Amino acid sequence: MAPGSAHPAFSLGGLTIIGGAVGYVKKGSKASLGAGLVCGSLLIGSGILISGERQFEGHSLATATSALMSLGMGHRFIKTGKVM
Repeated sequence: MAPGSAHPAFSLGGLTIIGGAVGYVKKGSKASLGAGLVCGSLLIGSGILISGERQFEGHSLATATSALMSLGMGHRFIKTGKVM
């Protein structure tokens, strides 16, 4: 078991879900809410995998989810110049 290495995935997953909810409350963005829930859930799922016997799969899922979020936010930044 590797609870220490799962901690960042759980933390980032929770923060991502909260961020999606904040985006929905502040701007009414259903896309933010949906993306936050999906990406946050995937990150929490990766933390569960890392905590168990499937560490490689968990780290791979966390990496892919983080890369997808980075691409999406990077694309928006290039297009609009806005971070959030």
